[in-house]
Amino acid sequence: MSPRDADARPAGRPARTYLDFAATAPLRDAARDAFLEASRLGANPSSLHSGGRRSRLSLDASRARLAAAAGADPSELVFTASGTEADNLALKGLYWARQAADPARRRILVSGIEHHAVLDTVEWLESHEGAVVHLLPVDAEGTADVEAARRELDAHPGEFALATLMWANNEVGTVQPVRELVEACAPHGVPVHSDAVQAYGVLPTPFAETGLASMAVSGHKLGAPVGIGALFVRRDAVLEPHTHGGGQERGIRSGTLNVAAAAAFAAVVPEGPGGRPEEAARLRALQARLWEGVKQAVPGAVLNGPDPVEHPDRRLPGTLNLSFPGAEGDSLLFLLDMAGFETSTGSACTAGVPRPSHVVLAMSGDEERARGTQRFSLGIDTRAEDVDALLDVLPRIAEQAGAAGLAARPSGIETASTRGGGRPGPQAETGSGSTRGSEDRG
Repeated sequence: MSPRDADARPAGRPARTYLDFAATAPLRDAARDAFLEASRLGANPSSLHSGGRRSRLSLDASRARLAAAAGADPSELVFTASGTEADNLALKGLYWARQAADPARRRILVSGIEHHAVLDTVEWLESHEGAVVHLLPVDAEGTADVEAARRELDAHPGEFALATLMWANNEVGTVQPVRELVEACAPHGVPVHSDAVQAYGVLPTPFAETGLASMAVSGHKLGAPVGIGALFVRRDAVLEPHTHGGGQERGIRSGTLNVAAAAAFAAVVPEGPGGRPEEAARLRALQARLWEGVKQAVPGAVLNGPDPVEHPDRRLPGTLNLSFPGAEGDSLLFLLDMAGFETSTGSACTAGVPRPSHVVLAMSGDEERARGTQRFSLGIDTRAEDVDALLDVLPRIAEQAGAAGLAARPSGIETASTRGGGRPGPQAETGSGSTRGSEDRG
């Protein structure tokens, strides 16, 4: 880092301030220690000898701990290598099983603000398996419209294979009405999947109580190593597997299980905000401190998602997504990076072409707002002085990014109301479309 870059940081500040916990959390000591200890077991947990049985005991303990955090039975947890794999297993597995039982069930309900682990899987089912996709609209805070779902279900009785709605949005942090969607789908016999990667271990995610058919989670969001996730599958839910082999994990996901990574995942769940209410309260206080400070320091900034002061229960603790009108999200990111702050935009740059956040565009219909986003996601290592240091540099950075202006290139964004060029999304019958987001996925 050059002296000029260093001068951008307040005196005495660490070289880097990490504010991208929604992308991944740094490895926790508890995870590393559990991983190393379990690695010494060495044996395959499917083996019948004493070493295999010891590995199986470790795996079963991890499974029980992770299931308890979601109010689920241990038998309902299927280990995967990532949240993306879990979403694929659920969506493809449910769709194929429903199609096999009743070919008339070709329709899928999905919100337009899902992570692309869900949106791209649904798009694949549309293009390769003949699925008909219905995108649910969202309101100005990014909350999916359950009434729209009810109308679609009533209009096409006996034709929906499944519905899917994330527990909380990865870009803006809005908590979704998952339980309400399950209640709307139940009379129509439609199973519901939820991507809970951002919520599990952060918010209460009572899997059994909601009536969900399946729920995807991931370890690295909480400080476990990348490469371990899970899919909760209700015991009476039927999924067609797309990986075949040894029949592990109820035959849903064959393959030798990663005992060490499972132990690391189980070790960090109690450390997260979901396991420690005081940590959730601390993060909410920091989130509110940041938003109140931004309103004073950068009056033109626009909040995306529910107000963390007025409605903290409607959003994830720690995640704050802001738009800076007139600025390009990538410009904000690089200027913040030079000043020592690691954040994200919630948009992607494909072949050098900046694209808006599909989430913010679905919420607002405002492309300039969607292109000028910045996500600040706080975590277990974030302190009040980190927030204050960010507030010290943010006005200058917002001014510099605004002076640079928005890139004078079309985005190619596509929604149900603005069909254009660029990368197509699912050819939905209702709601808003999407383009690829930048969220790292595990």
